[in-house]
Amino acid sequence: MSDNGKLILKNRNAYHEYHILDKYEAGIVLQGTEVKSIMAGRIQLKESYVAVKDDEIWLFNAHVSPYKHGNINNHEPLRTRKLLLKRREIEKLKKQTEQKGMTLVVTKVYWNNGRIKFEIGVAKGKKLYDKRETLKRKTLDKETKRHLKESLR
Repeated sequence: MSDNGKLILKNRNAYHEYHILDKYEAGIVLQGTEVKSIMAGRIQLKESYVAVKDDEIWLFNAHVSPYKHGNINNHEPLRTRKLLLKRREIEKLKKQTEQKGMTLVVTKVYWNNGRIKFEIGVAKGKKLYDKRETLKRKTLDKETKRHLKESLR
């Protein structure tokens, strides 16, 4: 993400569930009211996933809430949306997802140079003990920072 990009949403659950190995920036094909809704932060990636289908990258099950000032032309919240990447990147992602245990997840949604961008991560699922280890490390870091802060008072 460049310096002038404004973060709209970060998928923290993706970092909890997966080891993110590689990241790509993708554009997305949206309808008018979807842009306004996403800019207002009304997007959920909870059940969403990214897949390669017919040599194109698609975002499935991302819920973009209907725009509250939209009229009859409002968009369908759970429609499948096409992600825009270069042909070489699509081929690379296709090869990586064909490997055992690899999947594609959206890690961030942000605004960059007047366009909404999605950061796609090539991910490998974490085992339960990996999740526990990450949680333990995070808790330990938090406690250490708190103790340091208290000792400096």
